Amino acid sequence: MGGHMTSAPTDQAIPAPAAPRLGYGEALRRLAGAQKGAKGVSLYSRYVNRPVGRLLAAGAYRARMTPNQVTLVSGAFSGAGIAALAVAAPSWGLAVAVWGALAVGFAFDSADGQLARLLGTGGPAGEWLDHVVDCAKITALHAAVLITFYRHFALPGDGWLLLPLGFQLAAVMIFFGGLLADKLKPKSKAGDAAPSRLRAVALLPVDYGVFCAVFLLLGSQDAFRYAYLAFFAVHAVFLAAFLTKWFREIRLAS
Repeated sequence: MGGHMTSAPTDQAIPAPAAPRLGYGEALRRLAGAQKGAKGVSLYSRYVNRPVGRLLAAGAYRARMTPNQVTLVSGAFSGAGIAALAVAAPSWGLAVAVWGALAVGFAFDSADGQLARLLGTGGPAGEWLDHVVDCAKITALHAAVLITFYRHFALPGDGWLLLPLGFQLAAVMIFFGGLLADKLKPKSKAGDAAPSRLRAVALLPVDYGVFCAVFLLLGSQDAFRYAYLAFFAVHAVFLAAFLTKWFREIRLAS
């Protein structure tokens, strides 16, 4: 009969109920067990930034944020600190505000990857976004130092204006060179060696989180200039060492 209604197929798939959300404590526990290796990581990132990022990742998980959203929050904090550095006159209050924004942004930078591992949603698009935000942050930060040098500092000579440009070059080359070396070097099939504590200490001066502490000296022009110069000198030395190491490893592996 034309009016007969057919019943729905009995083998139609029924969506499985969504898994219940983990509590904050359980999310923290799982995050602690899903950390990346500590090889090549400074003590600051290992014992300060990653643990803080873990707390933020658990909070972001409970707030149902995606890793990409956490990446954008990281960029927003960093961008706010950089903008304040470029626009406002140096003071001790600005020093704390800039450092705080940069440090929180760096912690969220750790949180996005941890959240992706917890959710099992990591992928090339998220990695690309994370690296683009990092590159923008590094480039803009030293540009903001150049602006504040020019606008607000009583420099003893114009040569000081070249310092942020040199630092920017060194920082970008370390960032880009390290990423490219990781892509080009073959992955080791053997298990990673135990992380070296001596190396973790030696890497402290080129850890972004440690470098951010230099902005706590913004209230004193001389203290900031010479501390910034010292960090640049260390970065220049590490840049030469890193480039030599990466080139040798890639050449031997090819």
